[in-house]
Amino acid sequence: MWRVRAACLLCGTLPVLTFPRPGLSWLAWVILVPGLLLMRSAPGVRAAGTRGWWFGAGYLTAVLYWTLPNIGPGLVLVAAVFGSLWAAWGAAARWLGSSAVAVIVLPSIWVAIEYARSWPSLGGPWGLLGVSQWNHPTILSLASIGGVWLLSFVLVAANTAIVLALRPPRRGPWVRTGGVLLALLLVAGPLTYAARTSPSTEKTMRVALVQPGVVHSPPTRFSAGERITAQTPPADLIVWGESSVGHAIARHPDIATRLRALAAEAPILVNEDARDADGRISKSAILINPDGTHQRYIKTRLVPFGEYIPFRSGFGWLSRISRAAGQDRVPGTGASVMTTHGLTLGPLICFESTFPDLGRAVVRRGAQLLVYQSSTSTFQGSWAPPQHASLVAVRAAETGRPAVQAALSGVSTAFDARGRRLAWMDTDHRGSTVVTLHIPPSTSRTPYDRLGDYVAYLAVLIAAAAALAAARGRLARPR
Repeated sequence: MWRVRAACLLCGTLPVLTFPRPGLSWLAWVILVPGLLLMRSAPGVRAAGTRGWWFGAGYLTAVLYWTLPNIGPGLVLVAAVFGSLWAAWGAAARWLGSSAVAVIVLPSIWVAIEYARSWPSLGGPWGLLGVSQWNHPTILSLASIGGVWLLSFVLVAANTAIVLALRPPRRGPWVRTGGVLLALLLVAGPLTYAARTSPSTEKTMRVALVQPGVVHSPPTRFSAGERITAQTPPADLIVWGESSVGHAIARHPDIATRLRALAAEAPILVNEDARDADGRISKSAILINPDGTHQRYIKTRLVPFGEYIPFRSGFGWLSRISRAAGQDRVPGTGASVMTTHGLTLGPLICFESTFPDLGRAVVRRGAQLLVYQSSTSTFQGSWAPPQHASLVAVRAAETGRPAVQAALSGVSTAFDARGRRLAWMDTDHRGSTVVTLHIPPSTSRTPYDRLGDYVAYLAVLIAAAAALAAARGRLARPR
């Protein structure tokens, strides 16, 4: 029994290989097959559900391993609690067996799981399977239709089709059925890419991304950003990373004066991470225009344990044995946009790039460019920085907007409106890069912009209907 559970745990860790840095994204089309075969071969539905639980625990442990400095032993608790969501997936794999309806139900349950754990109060949507395709623009085009949820659905459906093709003992018709389904799923992305035209261009802009590296001293960090900015070629917008300004600008006139000088030629978007007069801490994106005026956005979605501790009264002790937040940051009130030089940009901060709804929220407010500010200094040397950067490509494809990320310590990157990579400054790079972006009109919309998370909603409905059918024993089983 324990050997089987250990095998399920191991199978759950395998999908992490499809994300950066391993970057074996092609494996996402087959990586779930070993786990599905283990669940399907379970002696009963309950045993299959247990195997699914172990699979989910392995999955979350692998994709969240880099949080150990902040969570410490809490990672085991997170993996055990939220890994239980995959019990339904494992049970369904055994219950449906080789029924063709599994190609719809199993992907729906997977997407429902991803959608459930994506609620901000439950942590956030890190490690969604669909993100593994971030560097394949043709496949990524599906995100413009149904968001990252459609990508995950297609990948799980492809794995399920392979399992159908492996059905013994009469493989003939099932091989053909599984092969046809797999072929259709493989061409869905390229066909969507070919059918969709590139967004029209209202203007072109040069955006500079500044990356000073890991500098712990706030004054030294500010000076590094200041020096790099002064040496950067001319640009229409300059973006600094998260926590690039470690002092409250309103309380330090000298800092404000130096920033106004930097913004004399082009607006500069900095990020303030400092205590206010009342001792509260927020992270704010601040746009400083050449005329000296400011616009501010306060980070809304905070990092669990990194920027606040959920249920601090019960879990506050984690801050004594790890790097969990010693003081909770104060969140903002919601997404907003900024305007400068005829451009409307949607500023979002670090962890907020994981949330599809925030990208859509700023687009609905007229954003023509998505701008993310990030700092992954705590996680240098892990797979977190490139995985974080890959999310920007997905958000660009979903919204049909170019998207950039300025990371304090890397990875700083830029993607066009179809999710094609334009720039990539890895964690070992210090300096700046300037990228030319084609800006679409504010009225441009993708189907996902208009329809939202309908794929996730349908997945939840299908999963609920399957659960109801299972409870009533009315689903036709294959002979």
